[in-house]
Amino acid sequence: MTCFTHANLAVAQGRGISILRDAEIEQIIRDITEPIFIAGELDVNAVDTYLLNDNTINAFVMGGQNVFINSGLLLKAENVNQVIGVVAHETGHITGGHLSRLSEGMSQMASYSLMGMLLGVAAMAAGSADAGMALMMGGQQVGYRTLLRFTRNQESSADQAAITLLDKTGQSGRGLIEFFEILGEQDLVPEKYRDPYASTHPLTSQRIDRVRDRVQESPFYDAETDPELEAKFQLLQAKLFGYLKPLHATLVRYPKEDKGLHARYARTFGYQQAKKIDEALVEIEELIEDYPENPFFHETLGQILFEDGRIDEAIIAYDKAVNYLPESGLLRLSLARSQISSEQDKYLENAIENLEYALEDDPNSSFGWQQASIAYHRLDNQAMTHYATAQHFLLTGDVRGAMINAKKAVDMLPKDSPKWVKAQDILMTTEANMSDRARKANEKRKDQEREQRRKERHRSIQ
Repeated sequence: MTCFTHANLAVAQGRGISILRDAEIEQIIRDITEPIFIAGELDVNAVDTYLLNDNTINAFVMGGQNVFINSGLLLKAENVNQVIGVVAHETGHITGGHLSRLSEGMSQMASYSLMGMLLGVAAMAAGSADAGMALMMGGQQVGYRTLLRFTRNQESSADQAAITLLDKTGQSGRGLIEFFEILGEQDLVPEKYRDPYASTHPLTSQRIDRVRDRVQESPFYDAETDPELEAKFQLLQAKLFGYLKPLHATLVRYPKEDKGLHARYARTFGYQQAKKIDEALVEIEELIEDYPENPFFHETLGQILFEDGRIDEAIIAYDKAVNYLPESGLLRLSLARSQISSEQDKYLENAIENLEYALEDDPNSSFGWQQASIAYHRLDNQAMTHYATAQHFLLTGDVRGAMINAKKAVDMLPKDSPKWVKAQDILMTTEANMSDRARKANEKRKDQEREQRRKERHRSIQ
């Protein structure tokens, strides 16, 4: 996935949890979720949806308006309507204000490990996935699912809200019932092997019956799912399956003789992950021949070429992807990364332009700021090098590194310019958050610097 860790299909990992980012999948998830968010009168720009690299079936909300969906749920779902039903249910938790009550149970849990988890999620919610992963490592033994034992009343309330939201969007609630039936099979599985959704969102026969009765009464019970959205979802599943599953499993589900779009796309990623580059290139190049204006196919070609060390060819492929979808910050980030990796200075100015667009779209991308610092350094722009490095260190939790570089950026940037003001903010934030010991060391260093300047002035007077 196109990601802050810079791969087309890549993982930002901590020991306990990982986030997948990909421009195409994020677009499809937006197509699935935004109608529900709008029906719930939520600001779609204020709701962040994260895809977790976790094979278990689960979805949850945390840290405000943040929706987390496991890859296992997307791969297990039989159709997009089931995912829509789950998203509607989780949105019901947001609109019902259920998250505000989580804090009531915090004192009854393992405070320190859970606090690390919450801080990590808060950092991720702010866009700093790297920092979030680091913070959550301290609470890895207490899984995130521990936080999500909602009460039966909250679950019932979220169910009813989900059906209302589905009615508002003219979509059927059958998928929600079907998903509950899938989870009902978990009763036959030993508890330690059950998917977390079944325990964090406890199901009862009475609860399922209430949902079924309400859904069957809906005028949209027989409404058909948008076939275009269903096709996109099947493409999402193929991409995830090819990337996350072993190649032999991909070839069983999507055999070579299947020349359909989804099968070829899944095999592309299966071959890529198995390092069978020639086979991956054959699949994706045939897809590009059939769908020449699909930006994500060009992006996939660029990623395969990049990982194979064919940087100049990757730049051409990524450039085509951006030309077809210029508003995608993630695609521009991938293009900029390949341009910088080429080590040809002729690409640097364009790389900076792409990074500026990408970072405006996602100002909390630590990888984006790291790439920017490299590009500015090669252009010998010291002020912006320190500025970008300060941003990168801040987002990765290196407080001292962020403070030092922010100070240098403040000294070099035009005073009162927007970036100078931001550097000042970083400087004040990092200084305020340093430990007492580090703060004392920093004050001692400043005293030494002032004393050194005083001695230099004294010598010049003499």
